[in-house]
Amino acid sequence: MRARLEGVMAKRRLRGWNPPLENINALVASGGPRLLARSRELVVTNGYAANACEAFAANLVGDGIKPSSLIADPDLCDRVQKLWLAWTDEADADGLTDFYGLQAMVAREMFVAGECFVRLRPRRAEDGLLVPLQLQLLQSEMLPFEKTETDPNGNRIRCGVEFDLIGRRVAYHFRRRHPGDSTDQRIAVPDTVRVPAEEVLHIYRPIYAGQIRGLPHVAPAMVRLFLLDQYDDAELDRKKTAAMFAGIITKTAPEDPMMGEGEADLDGAAIASLEPGTMQVLLPGEDVKFSSPADVGGGYEAFQYRTLLAVSASLGLPYHLVTGDVRQANYSSLRAELVEFRRRVQQLQHGVIAYQLCRPVWARWLETAQLAGRLDLSDQVAARMVQWIPPRWDWVDPLKDIQAQVLAMEAGLTSRRKVVEATGYDVEEVDRENAADAARTKQLGLRYRTSPGETQGARATPTQTPKPDDEGDGSDAQSEQE
Repeated sequence: MRARLEGVMAKRRLRGWNPPLENINALVASGGPRLLARSRELVVTNGYAANACEAFAANLVGDGIKPSSLIADPDLCDRVQKLWLAWTDEADADGLTDFYGLQAMVAREMFVAGECFVRLRPRRAEDGLLVPLQLQLLQSEMLPFEKTETDPNGNRIRCGVEFDLIGRRVAYHFRRRHPGDSTDQRIAVPDTVRVPAEEVLHIYRPIYAGQIRGLPHVAPAMVRLFLLDQYDDAELDRKKTAAMFAGIITKTAPEDPMMGEGEADLDGAAIASLEPGTMQVLLPGEDVKFSSPADVGGGYEAFQYRTLLAVSASLGLPYHLVTGDVRQANYSSLRAELVEFRRRVQQLQHGVIAYQLCRPVWARWLETAQLAGRLDLSDQVAARMVQWIPPRWDWVDPLKDIQAQVLAMEAGLTSRRKVVEATGYDVEEVDRENAADAARTKQLGLRYRTSPGETQGARATPTQTPKPDDEGDGSDAQSEQE
């Protein structure tokens, strides 16, 4: 029992360990702006942080987490899916990307700032949109950390978020312009605007109970990355400065000319130049000592490796995704770390991106589409039933993984739907495409088979099925291909 409670001891070893008992919201309120500013600068200026940010977004959302409607009516389901696909190109209020590009921007903001706000913007019918709804992304700085007060209506405002008397989020108090954007010279009076909570999606990973604002994903690695970057710059400058000096000439009489053609720089110090193939004879009293700059030492690479390992562990990303270094990787090590990494990513995909972003957008989009007359939904609740399919994972060993999935289906351990969805596709869409391919193949008289001697899974070769009126020519062509 005493060993289990060793952390409460206050004797010699732990006498200096006295952390303050502060709530996460108090820490974010006091240090949020500085943490956010440092995080943004680090991702812009540090190569490892920038690469980790892109790897985080690419693995979290990839080319998009896409919906598969569970509407029972196949015709209605098909109309819903096609209308959604067409609307995704119009989803961005800034007109820069589509809905799945917005997902990637949200993922990057989660890495850098820990949170992102999505404002649902209804549009007018004359705007010419298929569904009069667009999404506007707002950065974390748009919601002031320092705005903590009591509203005249009795609600509490904490870090820019307004809560009612029973603790529900009812509004967000956004700034009218970004505090760091010097190009926006609008006079904002008042400085903030109150936006109802039903018009805002707050996307962040809740780590602690009662947490109000998000924490940057890069926060645990910020100090190491910053200091490592400074160390690398200092080492590079040291080597550069040392390499500038080829040698130093010493002579007994400073007034005598040096070997070669002497010239003076701006400070009056003499500089001697050498040319290729020169065989120089020194004058009496002259001596040359060539520069031999100190090397970084054998411990430099080991130090870098261990530091970047700690950075990767702090970020929760595999080492090779942060650094691009796969020299010490093999099949087993890559698979082991990717399996663990993908489990963490799946938590964020389903618990944050799908739950906080995709599902509310889908529900509001269905409601808006019905009000605009684009869809006729008799059961709004049933229409909201949807499954969000994350992007497929690239296999480390495709042949073994596919064979394992086929065996699992044959043994009844999984369904074909699950296997298809693991590739990032909708099983209904795949079935429709397969049926269309089969009909087209039959219409054109094509037959696909595996050639003799080829292993299972090798590329099939098409052959032309002979027709009754030219049976002889067709059989000759087929036998020639065989």
